[in-house]
Amino acid sequence: MLANFPLLLALLAIVSLLICIIYLRIHAFIALILISALTAVFGGVTIDNIVPTMMQGFGSTLASVALLVGLGAMIGKILEVTGGAQVLADSLINRFGISRAPFALGIASLLFGFPIFFDAGLIVMLPVILSVAARFKGSVLLYALPAAGAFAVMHALVPPHPGPVVAADLLGADIGNLLFWGVLVSLPTWYFGSYLFARWIAPRFDVPLPSLFSASHNDASAPNDTHLSESLPPLGQVLSILLLPLLLIFLNTGISTYLVAYSIENKSTLLMVLQTIGQTPIALLITLLICLLLFLPKLGKQKLHDLCNDALAPICAIILVTGAGGMFGGVLRATGIGDALSNALSDTGMPIIVAAFVIAASLRIAQGSATVALTTTAALVAPMLATQAQLSQADLCFIVIAIAGGASVLSHFNDSGFWLVSRLFGMDEKTTLRTWTPMVTLIGLFAFLFAGVLSLVF
Repeated sequence: MLANFPLLLALLAIVSLLICIIYLRIHAFIALILISALTAVFGGVTIDNIVPTMMQGFGSTLASVALLVGLGAMIGKILEVTGGAQVLADSLINRFGISRAPFALGIASLLFGFPIFFDAGLIVMLPVILSVAARFKGSVLLYALPAAGAFAVMHALVPPHPGPVVAADLLGADIGNLLFWGVLVSLPTWYFGSYLFARWIAPRFDVPLPSLFSASHNDASAPNDTHLSESLPPLGQVLSILLLPLLLIFLNTGISTYLVAYSIENKSTLLMVLQTIGQTPIALLITLLICLLLFLPKLGKQKLHDLCNDALAPICAIILVTGAGGMFGGVLRATGIGDALSNALSDTGMPIIVAAFVIAASLRIAQGSATVALTTTAALVAPMLATQAQLSQADLCFIVIAIAGGASVLSHFNDSGFWLVSRLFGMDEKTTLRTWTPMVTLIGLFAFLFAGVLSLVF
């Protein structure tokens, strides 16, 4: 039994996954379930709790991913078939030029990523990314990584996303100050860690366009039935569809941030209704319904029904594999690996900002969840601050950013986001490890570097 050696257990589990998926070519869904079960057995989980532990990790991941992917895929399918995604792609290209199309996608994703979560933002932007990539050929990574990296940066570093908000609350950092410093750090972090990396790595990996929404993406000379009408939707209509979930989610996160900042516990009925409307699944559902109404005269009831049905078939593998990745991460957490790492790293004698980064990075690598790593590290670091000299609000914000940077590094098999990116962009596991994993690691390192430099100056 390896229950008394959780760090060794985690290492053996990850190595076993690598062998099963890359060398034995076992399907990722099967491998993740098998290794999760074995990890639970050797990690000391009682026999009667093995399956419930696995299902808890699987179910909690599906609860946060399945609705978003399903609703987002329907919206994306309609935009792709009606030409809406192509309209926005053409507009971006006309304004920024062909050579700066990846930069334009990244900037748009940074703006979209301010209030919207990583997975939801990526799903909404996916048809636009694919449309731009289809027009210019080449590796899809040149266009996908800057956008995905932008959502990852904003999700990790900038309020009102839950990780930095919770960490700020635990450490006593002011949300307004964290918003300022988070945005300031996120821009160069994205540029160096995501955009420049994407331009360097994309020519080295020829990743073709996935056929997630339509096989027509794979053929720029596809017949004219790609778009069912000769008249493309106006740019304003397309933007309204893409911006609607953004505004609704911003409404929810803005209200939540306001309530936390002013410690308001008794919410009015109106605030609760507005927060519910701004929950990501409801926001996407409202957007889908409006999208259906807008295109009903053009496509008709039956065609819209068929498009929604067609959108769901390709995403089943994405949802199941992502859920299995959440299962693996949940099993690792249940074995106590987080507590083991916390005890080993909490009293290292390192500077507080360095210790915060190292602890968060270790927890992230071991159990997969960036949010768990971020919030757990903040809870561990909070008592350490009591032994420090008086820290300014800026210092507290830099510590939060350092924690967020550590919680972003080395996304791999135990991270559901790894599987989501892998499946959405049609990459195998080895390619994802060699592209997505180093990119998010660079993002985490640059965030920590910029926070450390700023802490020496301010």
